[in-house]
Amino acid sequence: MIHLTNISKQYGSHVLFKQAKLQILPGSRSGLVGPNGAGKSTIFRLITGEESLDGGEISCAKRSVIGYFSQDVGEMSGRSALDEVVAASEKVVALGEQITSMEAAMCEPMDDDALATLLERYGDAQAEFEHRGGYDLETRAKTVLTGLGIGPQDYDRPVESFSGGWKMRIALAKILTLNPDVLLLDEPTNHLDVESIIWLEEWLSTEYKGALLMTSHDRDFMNRLVTRIIEVADQAITTYSGNYDFYLREREVRREQLLASFKRQQEMLARDEEFIARFAARASHAAQVQSRVKKLEKIERIQIPSEQKKVKFDFQKPPRSGDNVVEFTDLGKSWPQSDGGVKSVFSHASGLVRRNEKIAVVGVNGAGKSTFLKVLAEQTEASDGKVSLGANVHVGYFSQHAMDLLDLRKTVFDTVQAVMPQSSIGVVRNLCAAFLFQGDDVDKRVSTLSGGEKSRLVLATLLARPVNFLILDEPTNHLDIQSRAILLEMLQRFTGTVILVSHDRHFLRSLVNRVFEIDHGEMLSYEGDYSYYLEKSAHHM
Repeated sequence: MIHLTNISKQYGSHVLFKQAKLQILPGSRSGLVGPNGAGKSTIFRLITGEESLDGGEISCAKRSVIGYFSQDVGEMSGRSALDEVVAASEKVVALGEQITSMEAAMCEPMDDDALATLLERYGDAQAEFEHRGGYDLETRAKTVLTGLGIGPQDYDRPVESFSGGWKMRIALAKILTLNPDVLLLDEPTNHLDVESIIWLEEWLSTEYKGALLMTSHDRDFMNRLVTRIIEVADQAITTYSGNYDFYLREREVRREQLLASFKRQQEMLARDEEFIARFAARASHAAQVQSRVKKLEKIERIQIPSEQKKVKFDFQKPPRSGDNVVEFTDLGKSWPQSDGGVKSVFSHASGLVRRNEKIAVVGVNGAGKSTFLKVLAEQTEASDGKVSLGANVHVGYFSQHAMDLLDLRKTVFDTVQAVMPQSSIGVVRNLCAAFLFQGDDVDKRVSTLSGGEKSRLVLATLLARPVNFLILDEPTNHLDIQSRAILLEMLQRFTGTVILVSHDRHFLRSLVNRVFEIDHGEMLSYEGDYSYYLEKSAHHM
């Protein structure tokens, strides 16, 4: 369907790939992985023609429709949410108008040849219209919008009235409704809650029949959808048959085999080079020396791909808190409305968080999870009830807002050092490295960091403090799979108490031992891990 043959691309001196190959076959489901800056998004832009190749060729089957969802949603205004989604399928709409026009023309008298030509065009147009889902376009648009959390009550809302995150959902709905032959999805689960992610999984698994190529930071999402992983790294594109978990295992096997081959080649090269050095001056060995020189010149040297060094940082053990970390009784929160009324977010929540527990707060989008954490962290006052912190509890609070509080003029190193001023330069650099700020990265100014890098920096400064109660609101947002794995390992080793909100199911399943669910303003407590909660609550996630 789409063939990328011997492609090369570089920006200045930075080479992304050389002589690389990639195929997207009909109905295939592929995950695109690789470190930041390796060229994943560039591959999408090359396929869509937004960027041009330096070398090689990209060929695409005739009349194939490509749908591309990126994090840059562009401007949206002047339409309702539903009209915006339908308008993305303008070619399908135009095809429907042509069919109507041809039907009208058939009612007019014409000679046999003209009628035959018209009937042929009409048949082709009808087949294409049906293939594109033209007969149920609006129904599909409504289904997709509802699945992504924008219900019938919001279909007619102007798109400009939606926030950035909700505009992302509308942009995603446009691409899904288009029903293209090839679907390119760049981080489609960003800004989605668990319910919407599960709906999207189901839609892509059962409703969408075309080829899929996607990136995602959500490990479960990737595992459940793809049957092939395409890795972009070290100026090459490598394909693995299997899902993400298989790719991790297979990559390790391949790396070990490569290291063994590299070691054997190095030993052979050393022997030949030693022979050449020893006998180069002897006429009696001239032919043998020359033979080995030519042999070495022809050998293709094995290259070991670079791998980001994993640094383990030993955090200081936080001070011991009392056995009861926080108790909340009949807790409620309401927000004042512009019309003078109040909107209740949650009410009558009572519970106890015990020392060393790791608790997930779950619930549908808008249930009040973040507000509940804000109340616990004393970032906002409760409207009803009370919160009591236990003895010797030191709170560390993370939210997306925390990234806005970073000093943009400081470097990464300065930011981390400010929270651990008594530590040596080596210790500060080690902590930075544990959060993937290695080498010259520590000298980057905060103003130049991406959202994921800022998130990592805030988490590093939070975990460097002597806190024993972490309240984390969406700590996995903006983080790629590798960064999420690092944070997960650190929280697993953390000897204090954790309560958090996250939409990453793998993260929750691997960490938490208790779940609070906010449902229709009420709070339910599940005395078991995330899998236990899913089983008992009948949410098959």
